[in-house]
Amino acid sequence: MDDLERAILISFDESGAVDSALKLQALAFCQQVKEAPTAWQICIERLGFTKLPQVQFWCLQCLYEVVSSRYAAMSSEEKAFVRESVFKMVCYEPVDEKNLVRVLDAPGYVRNKLAQVLATLVKFEYPVVWSGVFVDLLPHLSKGVELIDMFCRVLNRLDAELIDAESHGSDEVTTLAVASRVKDAMRQQCVPQIVRVWYEVVSSYKNSNSEICIAVLECMRKYIAWIDIGLIANDVFVPLLFDLVLGEGLDEQLRGAAASCLLAVVSKGMNFQSKLALLQSLRMNRIFSLVSRERESEFKSKVAILLAGYGAEILLCFVKLNSEEARGVSMELLEEVLPSVLRVMQNCEADLAIKIVEFLSGYVDSIKSLSPTSLSEKQLVHVGQILEMIRMHICYDPDYRHNVDVLDKIGQEEEDRMSDIRKDLFSLLRNVGRVAPEVTQIFIHTSLVNAVSSPSEKNVEEVEAALSIFYALGESISEEAMKNGNGFIGKLVPMLLSTKFQCHSNRIVALIYLETIMRYTKYVQENTQYIPMVLTVFLDDRGIRHPNVSVSRRASYLFMRVVKQLKANLVPFIEQILQSLQDKIAQFTLDISSKEFSGYEDGSHIFEAIGILAGMEDVPLEKQSEYLSALLTPLCQQVQTLLMNAQAEPVQISSTHIAIIQQNVMAINALSKGFSERLATSIRPTIGLMFKQTLDVLLQILVVFPDIEPLRNKVTSFLHCMVGILGPAVIPYLPKALDQLLNDCEGPKEMGNFLILINQLTKFRTSILDIMEEVFPIIVGRIFSVLPSDPFPTGPGSNTEEIRELLNLQKTFYAFLHLMATNELSSVLISPKSRVYLDQIMQFLLSSSRHHKDISVRKSCVQIFVILIKEWYATPHCEEKVPGFRNFIMERFATDCCLYSVLEKSFNLHDAATVSLHAA
Repeated sequence: MDDLERAILISFDESGAVDSALKLQALAFCQQVKEAPTAWQICIERLGFTKLPQVQFWCLQCLYEVVSSRYAAMSSEEKAFVRESVFKMVCYEPVDEKNLVRVLDAPGYVRNKLAQVLATLVKFEYPVVWSGVFVDLLPHLSKGVELIDMFCRVLNRLDAELIDAESHGSDEVTTLAVASRVKDAMRQQCVPQIVRVWYEVVSSYKNSNSEICIAVLECMRKYIAWIDIGLIANDVFVPLLFDLVLGEGLDEQLRGAAASCLLAVVSKGMNFQSKLALLQSLRMNRIFSLVSRERESEFKSKVAILLAGYGAEILLCFVKLNSEEARGVSMELLEEVLPSVLRVMQNCEADLAIKIVEFLSGYVDSIKSLSPTSLSEKQLVHVGQILEMIRMHICYDPDYRHNVDVLDKIGQEEEDRMSDIRKDLFSLLRNVGRVAPEVTQIFIHTSLVNAVSSPSEKNVEEVEAALSIFYALGESISEEAMKNGNGFIGKLVPMLLSTKFQCHSNRIVALIYLETIMRYTKYVQENTQYIPMVLTVFLDDRGIRHPNVSVSRRASYLFMRVVKQLKANLVPFIEQILQSLQDKIAQFTLDISSKEFSGYEDGSHIFEAIGILAGMEDVPLEKQSEYLSALLTPLCQQVQTLLMNAQAEPVQISSTHIAIIQQNVMAINALSKGFSERLATSIRPTIGLMFKQTLDVLLQILVVFPDIEPLRNKVTSFLHCMVGILGPAVIPYLPKALDQLLNDCEGPKEMGNFLILINQLTKFRTSILDIMEEVFPIIVGRIFSVLPSDPFPTGPGSNTEEIRELLNLQKTFYAFLHLMATNELSSVLISPKSRVYLDQIMQFLLSSSRHHKDISVRKSCVQIFVILIKEWYATPHCEEKVPGFRNFIMERFATDCCLYSVLEKSFNLHDAATVSLHAA
């Protein structure tokens, strides 16, 4: 063994026994040999006598790299020597007479590398220089399976490096040109001979050497896409492929390889009329029974994929061909294969299931053009089978019942998986419902009746599936049809309202039950006799009192939505509802020392629902005041008690106490959403007074807990509501509130939230002029200290949380300045305290009106200037209202914004937003 072989062996060593420094030396030595001008010669000579697989592989890899990168620089004689040597190796011959080692005796990975070298030579030399490479190679295949195996490896490598790259849309012009050259030459010169060899090998070895037959068939599958389909789809080759697929005594991998070849045949791109004739001639029905007869195996999966592909191709013919005859033939073939495809769907992998659902969706679309009454008996049967398949596939696996019920990690994964599966299946369901509404309705009715009558908790999954199907169908039912309630809805909704499943304690059953009732509430809206039943569903242990907390919380939210939808009909039931919810309301005013508190935040939906009911003008004033007082008083008292305790003994206030305050504010906030400004200020000022008193209490939170952000946010949210409910009556409360909120309001997120409140207040116009003159300079000063003077970065790495917060602040600031101008508050900008920022604001607006990438922002800035010009622009004989403003407008705004910005590429008069900017 010489130095090169030792170096190669050391470099390949993965045992860890070789010293790392020695391995580095070996790698360096190998690299030095590889870079030598005669590296190709060294490798070919070495391949003639070495039997070490590692050395053989290294030499072939080196030869491949030399041919790939330096072949053009070699002389004609050197190229010829390389071609001749490689060809001899491929043909199971020694490189020369002295060295008799045959590379084909090496392991498969070495032979694959040899195939790669030959494929690379074909890429450079075929057919111009080396026209006989394939023709000369074919006679050598008679030497035995070693040569056949090698020939398959060469064709596979050629497909991978050139042909497959072309079919997958390689954007390399050179690769595409070479692939086209090689394919054209092979079609003209040797493809028929290659196909004949494939046939002879498979015919000869199918009973004795399945491994070589599989290699040939897998190779053939890749080439069917671009060779003449008549070479395969004929009376000789097709019967052979079907014999293999149907040969029960044959190796299953061999049968699967034959099925894959048939899939390549049916998937062959061609004229659709010719494709239909091909599909019809294949008589694929002879293998339909395999999907039910064969046990689960890789072979059965390949047959399933074949049938799904076959169906998809028929469907494509149906869509693309317009003649009645062609569509009729296509439909016959579709209906023939459909039962087998449905059997495949009963138990298949997720990827195949997706393809089958796509096919079934296409089939349903294909019969959509027919009116429901025109569907044949066979089509109606198939539609029913599709519905049954949908029901079966949306059922959860009972093995995960406990996991899904408690929703642990495994349960969450199962729920996510099922959610993905159901998207396409429910889309298919709705499509079927449009094509065959009567069949679909009967199916759903039967499923739900069976679920209702189910006597056992063991049927959790079936009940949930039946409810889910009814829920999913509701998405495609029009609002008018929902309200009218045809016989289908009119039967099922009352039945569900009066039902309590034995498995109702299960989370997924309870949740879909509530969601379904919510979806069909429009029917109840028109059939008010069912309102008491709906209320009972949400208020008993099927809803808000369900033992599972996630169901209870979801029920609270859905109940609020039901109240919004039915509120006009619920006035007679308010007393009943409040009485039923008394214990839930009480959870918000637990004794401060109670250990039961656990953050019942989702209960805010209950208060919102009550607020919607109590806030209706149809409720008598006395009752309305009584309801509101009964709800607000204990909440406010608890907040006051905790605030007093905090002031007396700050150290004693725990996080639980703060959470209770937060929860109470949230409940009050939710409750207030049901009341309008008209009610609280004009019709029933008593109600407004109650909210003012509440506001007095809650504003104290900002004084006692100025640094606790969650509390600040909740109080700010309540202020938003009070602006909407109390209107101008809230103004006296604003100075104190805004002063407290401005404390510790420094960051972009906090400033953005504060600005949103200020923007809402601008609707009061000059009524808050004094307040705005006080807070405006503070706001602007802080914003300009936070916003960067340079443009925001773009591109990779620019979408950080910090930049998003700054962008949101900037956007809100533009809205703020625009609202100030449009709501008669522009005088605030030139008040004594604000003048210091006037020039900075003008420059900011000017730059944005010209350069901002968002046209709507530019338009907004221009509109601000237009308003300011009307208010501040002095006539020639009057003293300037704002000294220097006239010159600024003439010299800067008129030129920078009105002239230069129009010349920029971003100014596109074909764009509607740009036109609106121009109009501004």
